[in-house]
Amino acid sequence: MLTLASQHFDVFVTVDRNLAYQQNFAEYSIAVAVLCARSNPLAELIPLVPTLLKAIEETKPGVPRLVGDRP
Repeated sequence: MLTLASQHFDVFVTVDRNLAYQQNFAEYSIAVAVLCARSNPLAELIPLVPTLLKAIEETKPGVPRLVGDRP
């Protein structure tokens, strides 16, 4: 999935916290932002948007960026 996404996008945004431990991000040319909220309903994620937008500007390929509450 990351290979395909990296062909079309600069940043992959996910709520899958485990992804950060399951992939070797050095292999991909896409930055990854992981949204960390108490749960995944949209109402819980919307408050993270301002922080996500800032993180997208700073996130580099190779290292996933956690956004929000730490797991």
